[in-house]
Amino acid sequence: MDNPSIDPIVKNLLSHSNIKLSSPIEALSSIRSGDRIFFGTACATPRLLIQTLENLDKRLSDVQIYRFLTDGAILYQEGKPNTRFQHKVFFVGADTREAIKHGKADYIPISIAQVPKMIKSGRIPIDVALIQVSLPDEHGFVSLGVSVDITYASVMHARMVIAEINPNMPITSGESRVPISRIHHFVWTNSPVIEYSHSPADAVAQQIARYVARIIDDGSTLQIGLGRIPNEMLKYLTNRRDLGIHSDVITDPIIDLIESGVITGKAKTLHKGQVITSYCMGTKRLYDLIDRNPLFSFYPIDYVCDPSVISQNHQMVSVTQAFTIDLMGQVCADQFEGEFYSGVSTQPDFLRGSAASSGGKPIICLASTTDNEEKSRIRPLLLSGEGVTIPRSEVHYVVTEYGIAYLFGKTIRERALSLIEIAHPSFRSHLLDEAKRLGYVRPEQTLKSRIAYPSEEERELQLKNNTDVLIRPSKASDVEGIQDIFYHLSPKDIQTRFFTRLSSLSISKAEHLCNVDYENEMAFVAVAGDRENEQIVGSSCYSVDPATNMAEVAYMIRPEWQNLGLGKALQQRIGEYARSKGLRGFTADILQENKKMLNVINLSGDVSMEQVLDECRVTVLF
Repeated sequence: MDNPSIDPIVKNLLSHSNIKLSSPIEALSSIRSGDRIFFGTACATPRLLIQTLENLDKRLSDVQIYRFLTDGAILYQEGKPNTRFQHKVFFVGADTREAIKHGKADYIPISIAQVPKMIKSGRIPIDVALIQVSLPDEHGFVSLGVSVDITYASVMHARMVIAEINPNMPITSGESRVPISRIHHFVWTNSPVIEYSHSPADAVAQQIARYVARIIDDGSTLQIGLGRIPNEMLKYLTNRRDLGIHSDVITDPIIDLIESGVITGKAKTLHKGQVITSYCMGTKRLYDLIDRNPLFSFYPIDYVCDPSVISQNHQMVSVTQAFTIDLMGQVCADQFEGEFYSGVSTQPDFLRGSAASSGGKPIICLASTTDNEEKSRIRPLLLSGEGVTIPRSEVHYVVTEYGIAYLFGKTIRERALSLIEIAHPSFRSHLLDEAKRLGYVRPEQTLKSRIAYPSEEERELQLKNNTDVLIRPSKASDVEGIQDIFYHLSPKDIQTRFFTRLSSLSISKAEHLCNVDYENEMAFVAVAGDRENEQIVGSSCYSVDPATNMAEVAYMIRPEWQNLGLGKALQQRIGEYARSKGLRGFTADILQENKKMLNVINLSGDVSMEQVLDECRVTVLF
């Protein structure tokens, strides 16, 4: 086909590569009834071929379409899907939801990393692959450009391959190249590569993104996914060093981090110094950056998302956006109240891979409620129309706009309490009642807090022995940590702390020290270690007497963490909080023999002491 719109230089290039162009109708004329056709992915969706196929003046029966995430794979007329064919999809995007409702498409819930194997074995038969490629290089290869994913396997195993050849398609490095001899028909198109950008994040998404960013350390390797929250999270990593990327998909937000030197890949333990991905969705700015750039390597999805490959990256971080989670930790990420959204995609593979990584962190994030705050996304149980995408046994971090819960290895009771604490305050009472009804928590369990966890009150501290600790507001789920401190105290420490020779600290008594409302009661705990292995090493708490506007304060520190400045730090932190709430001061009963605590109190400012037998009644005025 002679096309006068083709640049003479490009014509010469195609001629030297022995590429003969066909019209879309000519290229598609050999498609027959019963064929299984694959459509190229995402921003490489071959729209010209798809539109021509739908309008082909040929009787075609029982043709099935297989596809992953696409853009414009189904034409619409008056708001209704207008397609001649039955679609089988691995991802329910915006162009597919209505087609499913109208019976024109069926969703296949499967990890996308398993699809290439099924194509190779013939369990998913591909007769014809419709794709989009770059101009040929001097070696007789075209590039799949922005989408290698499952396209590579489809191309290599289809009976016939028909390609839109697009001079705007970037040429990408890695395993993205296909020999010209593998393609049976080339159709010319000169359209801009489809562009994609996330809608602006709202305040809830921004807060979740900040929490997620807190978990990410220097030198981590990131998988980001397509969710709005994971991509928003990248904006809060500008002070990190030597981050890497090993992700199924990349989008525009990585560009600024690359240009500012945050993403270098220097700390990666696999493909050091390279951004590893399988497809990208972004704007021309991203496409220009990846074009012929060896920093980026595109590989088939079954390699990029193989857990045994992912886990070779030390400090691998996977960030998955979910729709709902129940109190046991079961996650639904591809369905909401019976309607299909997105897909299983690569989420289970990256969660397993990051969990197996040395220092890895699998993170699941979700808003605590629907957009109008009418429904909680943290459920007592997943609804009947919400399938389990990620089983409870594989869930580690869960993040909402109300905080971070770590569930891996925790009991059902611990999971339920932790999740209720990061639920929207309006739904916590209901969730706690349901948890009791289901037998997940004790019948007498309470949750005093009705406000958001005050994350802004967290402080990092280095002790005299150069050990780092985090002083944070306590949670009801800290009970076992408080008990652990008690059972490591000496009898003398117990006597000076509790004024009696206690031999045990019951759950209810321990709750009194950490289950607070953050208003009339407050407690801080000092924790050492990372969140996966967090150890509570000290605590402070107070309760307010409304009649005097004074608060009674108490402290408890593990013996091996005493004499390191921790008591003073806890006293200062809880004092700062009390001042911010307008309290007049503290009172405390301290045994005279407890010289260490008396010294700490004496550093507080306006202190008076009244001796009663062997006790000191201490008053500290702010």
